[in-house]
Amino acid sequence: MIGLGTWRTFDVGPEGEAGAREVVDVAWEAGTRLFDSSPMYGRAQQVLARALGARRTQAIIATKIWTPSMTEAHTQFHEQLGLYGRVEIEQIHNLVAWEEHLPWLEEQRDAGRIDLIGATHHSPSAFGELERVMRTGRVDAIQVPYNPAEGEAAQRLLPLAAELDLGVIAMRPLGGGALVRRYGAGELLKWTLSDERVHAAIPATADPEHARANVSVALRRSP
Repeated sequence: MIGLGTWRTFDVGPEGEAGAREVVDVAWEAGTRLFDSSPMYGRAQQVLARALGARRTQAIIATKIWTPSMTEAHTQFHEQLGLYGRVEIEQIHNLVAWEEHLPWLEEQRDAGRIDLIGATHHSPSAFGELERVMRTGRVDAIQVPYNPAEGEAAQRLLPLAAELDLGVIAMRPLGGGALVRRYGAGELLKWTLSDERVHAAIPATADPEHARANVSVALRRSP
């Protein structure tokens, strides 16, 4: 599955919202239903909510809690409920205070306000800790970088995710401009999605035609 990331591209003011809405419109028309965001991404959560509009009920929202403060964590969550009504995938961003956040997130999942709990980290230096989180049996999914230049997850995390039947979201599947120039966005996405242990990739883009092309990669995948 190709989702749509919002890091950097959706942290825009009123003058940039029309462009964000067009990206969502095109991605949606092409088949995207998974949208990833975070309080860390500035105004992205709010911009995404407005861009989705009435389509939100058919979308899968993957967002995050990102703070060591329990008070701020609850504030972030209630803001997300105000924007989206509920959260399909609530992720502990970069494992910040994960031991403190898991109990109340589980309560919210039991109450039906969250479907799945996830954990993320961008750095291989934290993969040992992420493995520990995965082995608790208390998370349903992980989000990690995965592209030809960042393949550490394939060695340490993806085998464990498959063993534990956890969902895997690949962040940074395009790996930055240098990789796109070398391989092309389509080839990078095909590379990431060719690993059957990866369930979704979430490239971010501010270009509607790039969004359309990214989704078409998933549609062309061989069964």
